[in-house]
Amino acid sequence: MKILLTGSNGFVGSHLAAELLSRGHRVIGLGRSCTSRVNGIAYLQHDLRNPLDLVRLNEAIDVMIHCAALASPWASPSAFHQSNVLGTKHVVDAANSVHIPHLIYISSSSVFYEPRDQTAINEESFIPAPHDQINEYSRTKLLGEHACQAFRGKLTILRPRAVFGPRDTVLLPRILRAAQEGRLPRLTRSDGQTAVGDLIYIDSLVSYIVKAAESQTSGCFNLTNNEPVAISSFVDEVLKRLGYPLPTKTVPVGLAMFIAGILELVSGLFLNYREPPITRFGVSVFAYSKTFDQRRTLKHLGPPKVSVNEGLEALTQWWKTEGHKLC
Repeated sequence: MKILLTGSNGFVGSHLAAELLSRGHRVIGLGRSCTSRVNGIAYLQHDLRNPLDLVRLNEAIDVMIHCAALASPWASPSAFHQSNVLGTKHVVDAANSVHIPHLIYISSSSVFYEPRDQTAINEESFIPAPHDQINEYSRTKLLGEHACQAFRGKLTILRPRAVFGPRDTVLLPRILRAAQEGRLPRLTRSDGQTAVGDLIYIDSLVSYIVKAAESQTSGCFNLTNNEPVAISSFVDEVLKRLGYPLPTKTVPVGLAMFIAGILELVSGLFLNYREPPITRFGVSVFAYSKTFDQRRTLKHLGPPKVSVNEGLEALTQWWKTEGHKLC
């Protein structure tokens, strides 16, 4: 197949491009950088905040996979909107203009999130309206899903939960930096409960995306490793394996939310949306359980390729050889 992949230089996109190449597909990557970080793919430099002209490619594309996004937990609303909403509209318009038959949009499980425990979330579970979304990232990913409804071919929406693995630029670096600086607290809830959550290892996610493309599967799918873990215990294990200090301070969830809210307000009003030390979204990840019912995914796309423990081992080995150079 000929596959056009946006965000091919990113965390998910670079892993996906390499896997697609290994399976014999022709990959055309698209990104803002002047060069591709993945050898062997054709590459098109383009900023998706601007309209995309695919007529110039002069070749038929079988599948377009839209991975490009601003995935930071904190940025200005306009930055999120331009990348995740306007960028997606430009992708849909371009795909329609050259009659691409299949579009796969990489959304986020965060579109479901509310500030409470949520268990056994499935594809038909309630999704808060855009103005009730938990943060700007989830809001704009949901609006991206809405934009995709204008696509005139087969549409697949994939919602991964907490992707981890080598070359992660969102979750792992922030956790390790906070641990190193002594800013990673152990949150406590008034009911004494601890948060349990699903994760997905990068190879499992990539495998699911490839299966959706090759089988031309359409519809919405929530993607996890189907192995919920105690979030604080998982983070402790990551820190121990990578040689970082464990959290020693305990902070009530309510107080952490209050402090994060103040820091966000200051960031937005006075610091041009510089990322604060903690955010309310970050607190909620450690405070509230989020687990998913994977029956639909297992039925149509099969089991995850790599277990959480295997993924953690691979992440540890990568960090020891390459990842530590990033800090």
